[in-house]
Amino acid sequence: MDWVVYLLACADGTQYCGVTTDMDRRLDEHNRGCGAKYTRSRRPVSLLVSASFPDRSTAQRVEWKVKRQPSGKKRAFLLAMAETSGSAAALS
Repeated sequence: MDWVVYLLACADGTQYCGVTTDMDRRLDEHNRGCGAKYTRSRRPVSLLVSASFPDRSTAQRVEWKVKRQPSGKKRAFLLAMAETSGSAAALS
């Protein structure tokens, strides 16, 4: 089972980063208001980029590093992390 680190664009122009094993389900949860507390008042959200990693530990480390980046650099940083680890990345 792959773990996915994803970056969302919120309706208010902010970004949200998270980890999941099922991207479609998690995106639906965010848009229904059942996802993270942060995104409940910032709907609708749309997927900016996602990257797969082999295990939860790696995905959570990458998520933490993405969250430490300035908002303008998060997308490129996540793509670069996926590329250096040999993981798959998808742009939306």
